[in-house]
Order: sequence, then C-alpha cells, then structure tokens
Amino acid sequence: MTTTELDLPRIERAKVAVAVSFVSNGLAFAGWLARAPAVRDDLHLSAAGFGLLLLCISGAAIVSIPLAGPVVQRLGPARTIMVASSAMVLGLAGLGTGTLTGSVPVAAAGLMLVGAGNSAWDVSMNVEGADVERRLGRTIMPRFHAGFSLGTVLGAGASALAAAAGLPIWAQLYLTAALTAAVAVPTVRAFLPHTPPAASSSGGVSVSQAWREPRTILIGLIMLGFGFTEGTANDWFAISLVDGYGASETVGAIGYGSFVTAMTLSRLFGGAAIERWGRVRVLRVTVACGLAGLLLVVAGIAVPLALLGGLLWGAGASLGFPVGMSAAADDPTRAAIRVSVAGSIGYAAFLAGPPLIGVLAQHLGVLQALLCVLGALLIGLLASGAAKPLPTR
Repeated sequence: MTTTELDLPRIERAKVAVAVSFVSNGLAFAGWLARAPAVRDDLHLSAAGFGLLLLCISGAAIVSIPLAGPVVQRLGPARTIMVASSAMVLGLAGLGTGTLTGSVPVAAAGLMLVGAGNSAWDVSMNVEGADVERRLGRTIMPRFHAGFSLGTVLGAGASALAAAAGLPIWAQLYLTAALTAAVAVPTVRAFLPHTPPAASSSGGVSVSQAWREPRTILIGLIMLGFGFTEGTANDWFAISLVDGYGASETVGAIGYGSFVTAMTLSRLFGGAAIERWGRVRVLRVTVACGLAGLLLVVAGIAVPLALLGGLLWGAGASLGFPVGMSAAADDPTRAAIRVSVAGSIGYAAFLAGPPLIGVLAQHLGVLQALLCVLGALLIGLLASGAAKPLPTR
C-alpha cells in the first residue's frame, strides 16, 4: 500500500493514534517514578534493595522484548498492544497493592507485569510509528517519543501534586491503572491494517539472523548507551535530589519533571534537526549536552544548578531511542524483528542500571554513583555512526 490522496487521511488518523499510544504508555510506565522515594519508604527498602526491586521491571522487559518482535510480526501492533496494556494495568495495580500492604513480593510481581507488558507495547507502537513515518515520508519518530515524554511529564506533574496533597502512592497507582485501561485499548483501533507475514510478498528475517547483523547490533548499542542515560535519570534523579541535596519529595518530583520536560521539547524539535543535519551528527551533539548536564548534577553545588543539569541531561538523553528505533525499522519487511533485537540490547541498560546504581549509591553516595552514566554516553557516541539511514530508505 502506498500513500495516495485516498489513503492519506487514514494514515493521518493512524499518526494521531500512535501519538496517543506513546503518551498513554509514558504515563503508565513512568508516571509513578517521580515518587520513587515514597515507594522505597513504604516498602522499607535501602538504596540497594530498591535497586534490586527495580531489577524486576527491567528483567521482565529483557526476557519479553525478544519475543515481542515475532508476536508483533504475526499478530500486528494493535492486537499486541491490547494484550500488553492489560498486563501493565494488572502490574500497576499489583505495585499499588504491594505498597499499600508493605509487601515486597507483591510489588515485585506487579513490576514484572509492568516490565513485560511495556516491552511488548514498546515494540508494537514503534513498529507502527515507523510504518506511519515511512508512508508520510518525513522524520516524525522523535515526535512520537516526545509523546512518551509528555506522558511522563504529565505523570511527574500529577505525582508532584499528589505528593503535595499527601495522596498515598498506592492510590495514585490505582488511578493510573484505571486511566491506562480507559485509553490504551480504544486507541489502537485507528492503527493501520496489518498484513501477516504469510500474506506478504517480501521476505523477512529471522531473530537469529538479526542477531548476526553488525548494523542491528550497533543500533542496539546506541539504544543501550542512551537508554542507560535516560533510565538512570528516570530511576534515580528524584532520589538524588532528596538524598544528595537534602531536598523535599516535592522538589524531587519537580526535578524529575524538569528532566522529562527537556526530553519532551528536544524530541518535539529533534525531527527538524535530524532532517537538516542527519541522525549521526545530531546524536553526537546530544552526547555533549548530556555530559554537561550530568556534571552539573553530580557536582553537588546547589539545587538550582542540579535542576539546570536535569534539563541538559534530559536533552542529551532524548534522541537515542527514537533514532535507534527508526534506524532499526529502515527496512519495513524486517522492522519488527530488528526493532525487537535492537530493543533487547537497549533494554539491557534498564537491567544493569538500577542494581548497579543502587549498590554504588549504598557505598559511595547517590551523586557519585551517577558517574556511571559517563560510560553509557561514551558507548552511544562510539556506536552513533550505525544510525546512518540505509540506501533503500
């Protein structure tokens, strides 16, 4: 199917639906992270223990994301998101129940469902977004990921208000689960029609073949470096303000909001920068920006400078994942498998990051532990050349 005058309105509707899916996914996945200190305290966990708890969500994502590619290729993005969003709703409710009862096992089980559901949802909406991007013929994937960041901004704002009002974290999680169920499933009805592999006239690629493709592996390393940079701030920036600077929980939520706000704005305008200067050059500039922000945060000078660092950190981490997803999906016949393989490598950052930062924070302090992000930025910089578009794009 090609983009013609007749099917353009259909593609535009799908574009809006994909954007809404990214927003709702961001709100569901990260809306509670601004109140991570409250979750940690309600479960009576140390910094290292909280890092291990976060391992449940990233571990489930790592296990699930390689399976998501074949599932999306066969069932299509819409049907996969319907199942994945249901898992996330149950997971958020489980996490809320765990914090309400003080049960770490219940909270861990909830986070495992959140991680598994989010990984399948992530692959699905990125494959659909790449399809829409190809049909429209312009770079819009960063804007879709800006939708995810917008969801996290909304979640951070709601978390700050909830914390200021004294709303328990378990109540916020129950409300987030209800909102996710109300929005996610109806949205996918506007997605583009899915053609199963058996009906496709083009050959695909197997998972094992994709794992042997150097370009796909390097794209995964881009996502690994930038994913670690982003995920570390998601999990630990609010805590670093509370523990490292002695700020209140409300200031921690505001700081996290500054980070995701910068990510959102950078992704909104990143597409124009990519079309003008190219994927590779833009990625290398964002590495420098992320480095400057990180150094301001770990310097420990003052909260205002740390908030400024959060803005720069957010801008620096903003484009690695959307550019990686677009690059992995350059060939539409192999998009689902390559996105899942590259995503598997990228999500390893979320597997290694929480426990690593937690253990280091326990011994060195949270601000010093954040220096691990320097290595992640270096990985993203060295692998950035793989994002160059394929000649057939």
